[in-house]
This record gives sequence, structure tokens and C-alpha cells, in this order.
Amino acid sequence: MSQIEQFADPAGPAGRVTGVGAVIERMRTFRSAWPTGDGVAVFNQVYLTVTEAVGGRIPDGALPDRETASALDVRFAEHYLAAVDTHASGGRAPDCWRPLFQFRHHPGVRPLQFALAGINAHIGHDLALAVVDTCRTFGCAPADLEEEFDRVGDLLAMLEERIRDDLMPGPDLLEITDPLTHLASTWSLERAREASWSAARLLWRLRGVPPLAEEFRTRMDAGIGLVGRFLLTPCR
Repeated sequence: MSQIEQFADPAGPAGRVTGVGAVIERMRTFRSAWPTGDGVAVFNQVYLTVTEAVGGRIPDGALPDRETASALDVRFAEHYLAAVDTHASGGRAPDCWRPLFQFRHHPGVRPLQFALAGINAHIGHDLALAVVDTCRTFGCAPADLEEEFDRVGDLLAMLEERIRDDLMPGPDLLEITDPLTHLASTWSLERAREASWSAARLLWRLRGVPPLAEEFRTRMDAGIGLVGRFLLTPCR
């Protein structure tokens, strides 16, 4: 079975989630189980904030196509949950997530780096697969999900700005001399979203040729993992 098919239906120890509420509960469970200094816990709190915000917008009508928006959000989250479950059970998580699991307790890595490394893995790799997953579920093409993709992406962009403000250390006048400032500025959520959308469209076109689709996914996964390792370069 290809990785694309495998991760379209992740099945970790806790089982597959079925709605945004279940996703939020899983991440709250992680928050309770992990110490606050854990790098994965830092990302988990960031992602929990994002998911709670998206989940709150679905029932209030901010996302018009609630069924599709909810499905995309859940399938997106399932990839993160599956990566955590796979790692916890001793399996091999996707390459994009492995740097975060490996360096989660490193004393020289700062909270902002953990958050960006997690977002990099999730946006760069998981989002493209979530779009393909959702297309399979609804029998549509990526172009039919572009509006939902953009709305969720806009919310992620607003939250990413707040994350940088909350987790970037030091007085503003001194930040320019901090290596973390340079490291964080090399990564862009907007560029990651654009790359993920292009990857989703290509994976969808390659769905009839599973070996090529899996080769592309594997190389994408490895590339995102390499970026993650750079983002987690110790800065103190």
C-alpha cells in the first residue's frame, strides 16, 4: 500500500478521529500528557489554538461550505495525529516530522523554532495529502476545494503572525542581532501554502500512477524534513 493511501486513513493507537471536536480532544489530551518545555508540546499548543479557531468558525457560518471545510480540517489534523501515534508506538513517522520528534527536548532550541518546524511539516507535507484525501472523499478535484483551502490558509496566516509575536524573545530593538530572528525570517507560511497547493494538484494528477505519486510524496517529505532540521538549529 502506498504512503499516500496509508496516510489517507491513519490508524494510530487512539483510532481515527471523525470530527473537529474529536481532533481538539486528542490535542488537549496531548497537552495534558506532555511537559510545557517539550518541543512537540509547543507545536501542539499552537495547532490546538488554530484548530479551535477554525472549529469555531465552521458552525458560525464563517466557512460557507461547512461539510467540506470540516472534512478538510479533520483530514489535515489526522496526519499530525497519525505521525504522533506512529512515533509513540515505535514506528517510523514521516521524514518531515522526525526532526521535531528528535530535537523535542534539546535545550538549545527555542519555542518559536519548535512551532515553526511543526508548521513547516504540517503545511508542507500534510496539507497536500489532506487535500487529496478530501477530494477522494467527496469525489471532486482540488480546484473545487480552492476556496476552502484559501479560507483556512488565511486564518493560519493570521495565527502565524501572532505566534511569531508571542514566541519571539527579547526587546524589538535587539531582535535584529539574535540568530533566531534570521532563522525565523527564512521561512514563509505563504510560500509553504503555495507549494503545498501545487503539490496537491500534482499528486491528484498522478493518482492513476501510484509509483510516481509515491515517489513524488517521498521526495517532498524528505525535502520538508531537511527544512525542519535547519529550522531546529540550536540558537543558544
